[in-house]
Amino acid sequence: MQQSKIAYSQLIKNAALKLGFLFCGISKAEFLEEEAPRLEAWLKNNMHGEMQYMENHFDKRLDPRLLVDGAKSVISLGINYYTDSRQADPLAPKISKYAYGIDYHTVIKDKLRQLLHIINEKIGQVDGRVFVDSAPVLDKAWAKKSGMGWIGKNANLLNKKAGSFFFLAELIIDMELEYDIAPTADHCGTCTNCIDACPTDAIVGPYVVDGSRCISYLTIELKNEIPAEFKGKMDNWMFGCDVCQDVCPWNRFSVLNTEQAFTPHPDLLNLKAGDWQEMTQDVFQKVFKNSAVKRTKFSGLKRNIDFVSNRQ
Repeated sequence: MQQSKIAYSQLIKNAALKLGFLFCGISKAEFLEEEAPRLEAWLKNNMHGEMQYMENHFDKRLDPRLLVDGAKSVISLGINYYTDSRQADPLAPKISKYAYGIDYHTVIKDKLRQLLHIINEKIGQVDGRVFVDSAPVLDKAWAKKSGMGWIGKNANLLNKKAGSFFFLAELIIDMELEYDIAPTADHCGTCTNCIDACPTDAIVGPYVVDGSRCISYLTIELKNEIPAEFKGKMDNWMFGCDVCQDVCPWNRFSVLNTEQAFTPHPDLLNLKAGDWQEMTQDVFQKVFKNSAVKRTKFSGLKRNIDFVSNRQ
């Protein structure tokens, strides 16, 4: 039985790599005891801002067995999105690298479904669910638990060989596997680059991010007006923010992604500052047709552009 667990786990990891995933780690589906007090304190201090959904399903966030019937294993996966492509106009409002190409939710879910299909084809009937930011799953905690990296001072998962420019996803299944039981040690050391560089002082202490101050939250999750206190502090970011990753020493090991779907839209990087400020609904629909940027809707992106361009 133990031999088959090891063999099946290796089969899954090999299949994940062939599908284009950068990492694959496996953990036992159980209650995340260490995360419970941290999550409770974070919510109690209102660091989730207007993300009310973070308050929902508290128990499910901490125990995947409440999320998936009969859950035995959490397969954590990472997929690289790093690119050295840049927006041509240095004065243009900035967009996070992860949103350059096709919406990662769509791309990764498709790969996860393929992986589940392979498991059923090669191993037998296995039930499970795929997750890409779509349900109350603490992806970084599971990735850390499976040895894919450590949680950095900017609250992102860091990996010694690949930095942090990668998406996380999970496949939770009702099958026992061989578990990775050696979480990676913390390699942040005395470095405080991310804390020092954050434009809005969202990293309120090592390993603690006040989500309500994070530029990614302000430009994507926040549906109301951006508070005036952040005027002139957004570093020209209009969708997401890469600052805490750009300054992280471990990202010198980032490698270019090979996922065709993450290739920037041909028009996106060439838009000048004036193009963004005068953007129409039609241009928005064309450039961001299959992009994660559609989450903000046209009105939300215009709000962001006007805010960072001092037009509000």
